[in-house]
Amino acid sequence: MASLVSNVLEKLHITSKDTSPAPPPEPSEQDLESLKEKYKEAGQEQVFSFYDKLNAGEKGLLYQQLSNIDPEHINEITKKALNPPKQESEDAQPKLEQLPDSATSSVIDSKKEDLDKWYAQGLELISENKVGVVLMAGGQGTRLGSSAPKGCFNIGLPSEKSLFQLQAERIWKVQKLAEKQHNKEEVIVPWYIMTSGPTRKPTEEFFEKHSYFGLNRNNVVFFEQGTLPCISNDGKILLESKAKVAVAPDGNGGLYQALTSSGIVQDMEKRGVKHIHAYCVDNCLVKVADPAFIGFSASKSVSIATKVVRKRAANESVGLIISKNGKPDVVEYSEIDKETSEAKDPKDSNLLKFRAANIVNHYYSYEFLESIPMWASKLPHHVARKKIPFVDTESGETVKPEKPNGIKLEQFVFDCFPFLKMDKFACMEVKREDEFSPLKNAKGTGEDDPDTSRNDIFAQGRRWVEAAGGTVTSEASDGSEGVEVSPKISYGGEGLEFLQGRSIKAPAVIEKEDN
Repeated sequence: MASLVSNVLEKLHITSKDTSPAPPPEPSEQDLESLKEKYKEAGQEQVFSFYDKLNAGEKGLLYQQLSNIDPEHINEITKKALNPPKQESEDAQPKLEQLPDSATSSVIDSKKEDLDKWYAQGLELISENKVGVVLMAGGQGTRLGSSAPKGCFNIGLPSEKSLFQLQAERIWKVQKLAEKQHNKEEVIVPWYIMTSGPTRKPTEEFFEKHSYFGLNRNNVVFFEQGTLPCISNDGKILLESKAKVAVAPDGNGGLYQALTSSGIVQDMEKRGVKHIHAYCVDNCLVKVADPAFIGFSASKSVSIATKVVRKRAANESVGLIISKNGKPDVVEYSEIDKETSEAKDPKDSNLLKFRAANIVNHYYSYEFLESIPMWASKLPHHVARKKIPFVDTESGETVKPEKPNGIKLEQFVFDCFPFLKMDKFACMEVKREDEFSPLKNAKGTGEDDPDTSRNDIFAQGRRWVEAAGGTVTSEASDGSEGVEVSPKISYGGEGLEFLQGRSIKAPAVIEKEDN
């Protein structure tokens, strides 16, 4: 009866259905004092500056948030990030070398039989449901002029597909390829999607709205990366409002902690997943669960493998995968002097010695992810100096600073590479034009923007059509028109024989064989 009355009142607009959860209860005096003491001992008691003026709901929320933060730990990691321990003596330069040949391969100059063998091995592992995919999708499209999660972004393809849809369809296709090749009724590649706090709900709603792009919803698992408090320049935890601490995502290196705390590693174990492909959402050309990469990595029995593209020029601002003091590592462009960046490969003077550009595209063995609790605490935190809006604890006013006033702490996904011996690490060089086109900047920037992403897909489609014996005609000479080949038709250029002898007028979308 009560629900009937409620429904009637709702229809009359006398009340509205509130689906938001009730705030946590206000803590007891004893619990509050205990928490206050903890923060006081850490010198962070300012977070309670406005507590007494809050209503019961706000008190409950602030208490809950502060209970989940260890202020002493925040002090410790802030101090370490601002004063990183020296790895070598003051004068010693790190020894930078190329990765050993035994740890590397390249699709540019590998033998065809090796590439075919790795592809077959990877597809077999996929057919045995031993391969999973982890997507790092915590970013919002703020720089693109969108408040939605970056994966929802439409880069302007004729099909209007989002980044999420392109990647979902590649998973769908690789499942179908494995089913066909190995005569399996159903192949499952579980997709674990890491969001951040702000992107979790809109990401899940986007997938619901689009019926998971043809994937089984039970095999698409969302989880959330952690956050860390924002810190003022003098080491104090900042308040975003009188009832809330300012927090920021803990960087893509927060992936590891999130994989264990969210139960993802346990889910992999339950499903029998042994080989994991992890990548970032902003790459429209990413070969999700690439069989050749999986096969290459598995055949070497490594803990981690990474895909790289060839550095365009000595001064390109990219991180490089190298051997640093005998361990696999990434060095940022700013850490390398001009002489080192311009050095030529002793085996081929046409190539740079250090050219393996990091594209955050990695393979992990299940055993390595299972070992996360053993080393996660050793991952360093890095400092990002930012303009962080905050509430002044003296005046109670909200301040929007005009210059960096604090730091955000973040971890990098590659910081665990040096934990490995070199024989547990491998690197595969791939063609940039086939596998890497990041979306970083707003339309019109001319570099890593929606137009370059779209044009890279067009150019790839044109190459595939022409390789299959078709021709592409276009009135545009600047590459702004091309052919979009749906991932549901071709994963990597295969299966396009039906285009032989056909002429395709760009712009065009090839979604099915009778296009």
